[in-house]
Order: sequence, then C-alpha cells, then structure tokens
Amino acid sequence: MNRGHLISRVAKKAKVTKVAADQMLDVVFAEMAEALKRGEKVVIKDLMTLSVSVRQSRNGRNPQTGEPITIEEKKAIRAKAGKKLETMLNRRRFEEVLREGIDRPDRKKSS
Repeated sequence: MNRGHLISRVAKKAKVTKVAADQMLDVVFAEMAEALKRGEKVVIKDLMTLSVSVRQSRNGRNPQTGEPITIEEKKAIRAKAGKKLETMLNRRRFEEVLREGIDRPDRKKSS
C-alpha cells in the first residue's frame, strides 16, 4: 500500500474528500515526526511503537580501498509491532495449520 492507496481508503471510510484525507495524514505524520525528533516514543496502541535509537560511532573500512574509516554516530527509527498486529498477521498461518491438520503431505504418518 502506498500513500495514494492509504488516502483513498481513509477518504472512503471517513466519508471525506481525498484532499481532506491527504491533509489529515499530513498532520498525523508531521506530529509523529516531531515527537520522534524530540526523542519521544510514538505508541499506536495494538499497532506499533516507533522510537529513535542511536547507533554509536564505530570504525569500519572503505569496501573499495580497504582504508579504515570512522562511521559517525547516527539516529535510526526502530519500529516494533504491537501484539494485536502480530496476532492478526500470524492468525492466518495458525488457521491454515489447523485446517491442514495431519493430512499434510510433507508430514510422515506414524505407524
């Protein structure tokens, strides 16, 4: 799903225009970005938690020349799926395994 698809779906479900949905998403994403810039966690209950982590500076090598270089400290965003999202994502697999049961062709039958 890209931004355009998301805008269309939000507009349809919220019964607003695509322009209004686009503006709403702009506000939501801008607020999330500002919170992350301030070092705060962004917690969207049941969906995900976003946070900023700092990768410490370290020594590395230039892959072309082999010359040692210093890789500077860098901030990175960490995303962790919420429990409800993980359950939703894995439920289908769990249900498929239950449906297939013992008759799976790759499973050896005990005699």
